[in-house]
Amino acid sequence: MTLPLHPGALTLEQLKIIHAGVVMLDLPASYRDHIRASQQVVKHAAEGDDPVYGVNTGFGKLANQRISKKQLEELQFNLIRSHAVGVGESLAPAVVRLMLVLKAASLARGYSGVSERVIDTLLAVYHAGLIPCIPSQGSVGASGDLAPLAHMTLALMGEGEMFEYGQRVSASDALERAGIQPLELAPKEGLALINGTQTSTALALHALFCFEPVLEAALVVGALTVDAARGSDGPFDPRIHELRGHSGQIDVAAYYRALLLGSEIRNSHLDGDDRVQDPYSLRCQPQVVGACLDQLRHAARVLLVEANAVTDNPLVFAACGSLVSGGNFHAEPVALVADGMALAIAEVGAIAERRIAMLIDSGVSLLPPFLAAEPGLNSGFMIAHVTAAALASENKSLAHPASVDSLPTSANQEDHVSMATFAARRLQAMIENTTNILGIEFLAAAQGVEFLRPLTSSIALEEAHALLRQHVPPMMRDRFMAPDIERAADLVRNGSVAQVLKKLNLSALWEV
Repeated sequence: MTLPLHPGALTLEQLKIIHAGVVMLDLPASYRDHIRASQQVVKHAAEGDDPVYGVNTGFGKLANQRISKKQLEELQFNLIRSHAVGVGESLAPAVVRLMLVLKAASLARGYSGVSERVIDTLLAVYHAGLIPCIPSQGSVGASGDLAPLAHMTLALMGEGEMFEYGQRVSASDALERAGIQPLELAPKEGLALINGTQTSTALALHALFCFEPVLEAALVVGALTVDAARGSDGPFDPRIHELRGHSGQIDVAAYYRALLLGSEIRNSHLDGDDRVQDPYSLRCQPQVVGACLDQLRHAARVLLVEANAVTDNPLVFAACGSLVSGGNFHAEPVALVADGMALAIAEVGAIAERRIAMLIDSGVSLLPPFLAAEPGLNSGFMIAHVTAAALASENKSLAHPASVDSLPTSANQEDHVSMATFAARRLQAMIENTTNILGIEFLAAAQGVEFLRPLTSSIALEEAHALLRQHVPPMMRDRFMAPDIERAADLVRNGSVAQVLKKLNLSALWEV
């Protein structure tokens, strides 16, 4: 499969395909004229006598230091080597794939002054399936994601390391085996490669794509819990949600109506049920999860803009032959939406934890205490809920906004930074916590439904129940439960539960 790479016009679906695995990308020849024109502007500046930031000057606070013409290429190599100072675990391959493509697409718009060779090398490394080893920590999300992008560039130069078929190897050896010439840097090219928000943007997109099946599973599992607790479908009446008007809330209510349609369990207590209103964790799911969905949709829109943006500095305007310094490298838009995503991810897990607590409370759910067949002799889901509570609490701490923090760097030249890279990176731990909470709820809701047999739930929810039972048997007595949680969480994580929702052919969670 080959996708045309249209710089500035990448779609969310294309980014998702790139994230999932290597697909061939073709850069149309029409973009190369713009690339060459901007390179000529930089070449002219390098040959001239006027100071131009990053071309013949130092960087950051050292911008007032002039560099001689014979040292301009050395300047770029020194920049990369000195900035490759990251620490921590390596970024995931999916994140690095996005980084390579986003950087290539940004440079190919023709406002960075780099040669075609730079862009072709980025795409060649991507097509070869090589993954530069990029430490995950060390960027403050301003002046570009300097350290991680420097590690990426270092590998393209044949220094540092890459992952080749999952093995960590010398970058020079990996490039040689792939038939790729190590990148040599002309004036401004090193700066163009490390100035930009491609790391923080790739991390945030990675979280968005990873959380999509988890959120879809949350809707399925939440609906199963409604039936297990013999809750009402009245709160999902479309008239309620249309009166408020939030699109996410309206859509989530529609998802729940479709998931619960035709449930015998619901029909069994339409009459004679003296419970007037359900707990908020059941009744307010459209309001809570719908608000989270709106937040994620906003994030998707912002991240798509950022993925297509030119975030280099200085920018080259070939039409008038000028280089203009600005601050497009500041990742505040990414930081703010990553913080919003953190809140949404935490809330999806928080309301799921409350539903678990409700199910095991016999005074509310009217099910056996702790969903145990013989309460007392068996503890059932008592401590599984404690695990869910621990994970929900951990997410609360992780949800603390990163964007409100700023530490000045570069001797106060870079005096306000976004912290976008951490804001986006910490989302993976939160997604994993919420995934495990939902795995526990899936087990609990399935157990609850079995106490209501021979009544059945809806066709969709019975499919979800059967899916779980293919991997985890009912818990008729206490047993080693951690493997059950792991298997249930994996069904949430890998999209198996999400397929139940997708088969209903409702609108996609987010379409930009």
